[in-house]
Amino acid sequence: MAEHSQSRFVVYVALTGNLLIALSKFIAAALSGSSAMWSEGVHSTVDTINEVLLLHGMNRAAMPPDRTHPFGHGRELYFWSFVVAVLVLALGAGVSCIEGIVELRHPTPHADLWLNYLILAIAGVFEGTSWMIALRDFRARKGKLGYFQAFRQSKDPTTFTVLLEDSAALLGLLIAFIGIYGGSVLHAPWMDGAASIGIALVLATSALLLARESKGLLLGEPAHPRVGETILAIARKDPGVRSANGVLTMQMGPHQVVAMLSAEFEDALTTPEVEQCVNRMERSAREADASIVALFVKPQTAETWRARRKALEQEGNASLS
Repeated sequence: MAEHSQSRFVVYVALTGNLLIALSKFIAAALSGSSAMWSEGVHSTVDTINEVLLLHGMNRAAMPPDRTHPFGHGRELYFWSFVVAVLVLALGAGVSCIEGIVELRHPTPHADLWLNYLILAIAGVFEGTSWMIALRDFRARKGKLGYFQAFRQSKDPTTFTVLLEDSAALLGLLIAFIGIYGGSVLHAPWMDGAASIGIALVLATSALLLARESKGLLLGEPAHPRVGETILAIARKDPGVRSANGVLTMQMGPHQVVAMLSAEFEDALTTPEVEQCVNRMERSAREADASIVALFVKPQTAETWRARRKALEQEGNASLS
């Protein structure tokens, strides 16, 4: 619950900052005629829409299970995270690229450059504050993992989405400043259009990274290995289990995991005793890890489990070749 509240706080901070920044950039773009500033306004507008979609996804993901979604609505967040990535690519990068090309073909001198510099400085403060809050939350969650490894393994897309968006925004502000200032000092208006294209490339790169991670989560990634290790440890301690063979998991949401345990029970157990054993393991697993929303136990020997795993690995290698 604490992590969920912190994620929501990070998104709210980013939403407020991006909304104010977008309005300021559009005013500056209208008064100065800067293509780069217009692209930055579009960038911040897309980011604002993205935060709204993330909040909508978080609200949907928090809904309880029902008849049509027996394992909860956790993947709603993954779906909306993927939509965010598409919006960044289609709207943010697309509009910025088109604006840059138009400016390159018909470069025009700009006025009121001081206003652009002022807005860029204010935007830098807002984006930097949001970036620091997102980075602090991400560092607290990643533990000893490297940043890229933590990004790849994270099951909650909200924090790394905001962090990546803010990083792209700060880089975009730097590119916009170089384009506007360089064009003014060197009397080269085309640099403003080139800055817009540079901003588009930054947005496209961040969108592709977000899309890749969101796609993996949406299609169904396994949970963190420690979830399976926890379930195996519980099963091996139960007196009714002869051998706990292995666990398959699937991440259904940031805090929702479905697991399947392969176990061989003692031959002397009756059907009611096997049922009691399964209930004990499921209860203990949920007490040990609240993210486990369902644990299915498949009775089978270790040999059958190993044969099935080997067949799955062979099928996977064949599909890659």
